[in-house]
Amino acid sequence: MKVTANGLEFEVEINEPVGVEITPETPTVLLIMGLGMQLIAWPIAFVNALTRAGYRVVRFDNRDIGLSHKTSAPMPSLVWMALKYRVRLPIHAAYTLRDMVEDTRGVLDALNIARCHVIGVSMGGMIAQGLACHHPNRVTSLTSIMSTTGARGLPQATSKAAMALLSRPKSKKRDDIVNHFVRVLGIIGSPQFPMPEAEVQQRIGDAFDRSFYPAGTIKQMAAIMASGDRSEEVRRITVPTLVIHGRDDPLVPLKNGEDTAKKIAGSEYTVIDGMGHDLGALAAVTARVLPFLQQHTPPKTESAL
Repeated sequence: MKVTANGLEFEVEINEPVGVEITPETPTVLLIMGLGMQLIAWPIAFVNALTRAGYRVVRFDNRDIGLSHKTSAPMPSLVWMALKYRVRLPIHAAYTLRDMVEDTRGVLDALNIARCHVIGVSMGGMIAQGLACHHPNRVTSLTSIMSTTGARGLPQATSKAAMALLSRPKSKKRDDIVNHFVRVLGIIGSPQFPMPEAEVQQRIGDAFDRSFYPAGTIKQMAAIMASGDRSEEVRRITVPTLVIHGRDDPLVPLKNGEDTAKKIAGSEYTVIDGMGHDLGALAAVTARVLPFLQQHTPPKTESAL
């Protein structure tokens, strides 16, 4: 379904718990995906685990990705942005993570969701952090997975992971694009939780067939770089927070998760051994997320029983 939010159009999918009457008090989980990833990148096993636990699950495509609005801004130069970022010169982008926070708030408004649990991975974690900071009345709890505050001095991606992320397929043919991203995910993924290659190929192929817009990834990357260090924003978060990070993440190294947890007072922090920059360790993530959500889900009022 399409909704209008923050002046743009967004593709949204909602999964509802089976056998549960949906009311304004039905607990909702909003899932925010990372850089260049569509809403279908959320493993359906994770979505199903949430609905079985009684949660309504909302997923959406961020701007410039999937079936949501594609901005008309010209594509920025990654090389030029990276050079400016390294020497700490200001980076100007068509939009920033703050704009994507307002996109997310607007999606909640369009769906008449007053308050929900918010789970974000990678760039989605950055957006989720911003939502919890600027609109805490809309966030029941925050779960930030394999994300960062963007603070200067934190470890950056390994050279191998960075080169993989910046590399390009050898052609625009579907098979070359799918095989390219299979290689990329093999480099940044979880060493102890490898996904079967056939499954990875299927998922990437499904994403390609649904929407392939590589310019959107570069525009989103520009938004991340232009947003810079968000430490002060993250320090203002007061909602219940769970930070999850993989010990073997080569794209957003472990210190980034540690930094995020330290800057959010009272947050809970979980490190998953063998987890890289993907959701291959899904069982471990789910086993940590569900009890956290249940702990912070308000009980139904008598009128809703």
